[in-house]
Parts: sequence; structure tokens; C-alpha cells
Amino acid sequence: MLGQVIGGNSSSRYFRYEVVGLRQSEDTNKIDYPIRSSGSVFITVPYNRMNQEMQRVTRLGGRIVNIHPLNPEAEVGN
Repeated sequence: MLGQVIGGNSSSRYFRYEVVGLRQSEDTNKIDYPIRSSGSVFITVPYNRMNQEMQRVTRLGGRIVNIHPLNPEAEVGN
């Protein structure tokens, strides 16, 4: 799942979520790949889909432990 991209291509700002605690459920059984129940999963998300992805992670029982911008222009304070 490392490098997985979620969402559309309308945004040039991407963020990488580090997620722990995702579990296999009825929702995740509908997708074509298994989700690990331990360790960190990294998900790349465009800025315009951050809220939807946070809600999806929560629904699947995961917890976001870190968010990093992938583009230099997305970093705050530079």
C-alpha cells in the first residue's frame, strides 16, 4: 500500500497519511486487496480529498498518526 494514491487529479498538493490499526471488515472486503491489521499503512491523498479520506480511515477502524506534505509548496511556514 506504500504510495497508494486516493482521489482525483485536480489538486497539485498531496499529503501522505501514516495510518495504524486498519482492519479487514465488510467495507474492506469489497476491495481487491487485503488490509493489514498491524503496522503502518501509508496513503497519499490530494488536498481536496483529505477530509473524505480521514472519515474513511475512521470508519475502517484506523487512526492517522502522522500527516506529511509531499510537495515543497504545501509546507507551511516556508
